[in-house]
Amino acid sequence: MKVGFISLGCPKNLVDSEVMMGQLVARGHELTPHPDQADVLVVNTCSFIDPAKKESVDTILEMAEYKKIGRAKKLIVAGCLVERYRGDIRTELPEVDALIGTNELESIVAVCEGLEPDTNPLEPYLYHDLTPRVLSTPHHFAYMKIAEGCDHPCTFCVIPQYRGAFRSRRFESVISEATRLFQHGIREINLIGQDTTCYGEDFGLPDGLADLLARLAQIETPIEKWIRFLYAYPNKVTQRLLDTIAQHAALAKYIDMPLQHASAGVLKRMKRGASGEIFLKLIERIRRTIPGVAIRTSFIVGFPGETAADFEELCQFVGAARFDNLGVFAYSDEDTSASYALDGKVDGRTIQNRKRRLMAIQRKIARARNRALVGSEVPVLVGGLSAETDLLWESRMATQAPEIDGVALINDFEGSEPRPGEIRRLRITEAHDYDVVGTLLAPTEAAPPPAASAFINISPLVAV
Repeated sequence: MKVGFISLGCPKNLVDSEVMMGQLVARGHELTPHPDQADVLVVNTCSFIDPAKKESVDTILEMAEYKKIGRAKKLIVAGCLVERYRGDIRTELPEVDALIGTNELESIVAVCEGLEPDTNPLEPYLYHDLTPRVLSTPHHFAYMKIAEGCDHPCTFCVIPQYRGAFRSRRFESVISEATRLFQHGIREINLIGQDTTCYGEDFGLPDGLADLLARLAQIETPIEKWIRFLYAYPNKVTQRLLDTIAQHAALAKYIDMPLQHASAGVLKRMKRGASGEIFLKLIERIRRTIPGVAIRTSFIVGFPGETAADFEELCQFVGAARFDNLGVFAYSDEDTSASYALDGKVDGRTIQNRKRRLMAIQRKIARARNRALVGSEVPVLVGGLSAETDLLWESRMATQAPEIDGVALINDFEGSEPRPGEIRRLRITEAHDYDVVGTLLAPTEAAPPPAASAFINISPLVAV
């Protein structure tokens, strides 16, 4: 049968979708990006905050229409929304034919085929290197989950409720999958998990992530490769980890470290701990150890009890830290989070005003950082034609993570025309708030072969 997938939310959700697609392909089913041609439609949902829940429900209802106007006979809803609202979906969305939770990914084939699944929704699930998986990202980069679940008690977060306790993938399983990805032409691997810096702790490895990164960097590839990890917990960033990133050229000089706030009082109510002063010392140590490192973070504004003074402290902290990339989230009062019971709720208008002001501060910082790059030459990973116009190509520096940071636009090139997956040098000629523009220099390596299909099967169990 033909199966269409819609994956919402974070890259961790996307990997879950790729695992489910891999199971179906291994069984002989066909994937289609066209919902009107699908026999079965699967919506893998997100429910982290209210806007994500709304997007998930809207998408479910949109896909349900294809049961009327298309060939679809079945609509399956998977992911985080199922874990939080399984009963509500069954009663309020009769258009949905089956549900798959985050620990039931292996039941996708049985559910699509109308058979009885034999998975246990209460048994923690984590895929491994022998799990069939189909990539849906562009041919030159991929995400790879190295852990699942979380043990941190952050009061604003509901992830542990439906992702379970923290658990790491086996060391050699990660190495095996990464090796296969590189063999299939992937140039950049992005390691993900709820907290990648806890990797290996459940195995008794004190510096598991540092050990893993060092081993990944040593995988032999015929052409240059990039490896980065996302979602670092600040008190888990060790000197050993920083030294490892600095030591290996293949490791992107990039730290994604969500700090959430700078006020010690707010951080205490979040059950995060630390303070802006402690964070500034850590940031200074990171930059001293890794020359040229880019630091990305994210903050929550409007957390219960956040006063005007707390917010001012956050603004001053952002001005002092001068992050390369920054995201700001408006606090979402989730009914199953611990913060839901806290007093001192901040009104919506104040939250939005604070979000706009903090982003305005960061915009000036980002613009100044980008202007300082004008005239320099940097390696970039070529993506493809810009989504905005066919007159520009899009690429990324190693200091820009896919899908969340700015991009490096190409408005001219020397030598051969750009090809997706190439790593070439870019001479930066213009700077904007979040993006830079430049001339792509002549290639110094052979161009990679073009991708043959939108879906890339990296399963060891199915022929490519």
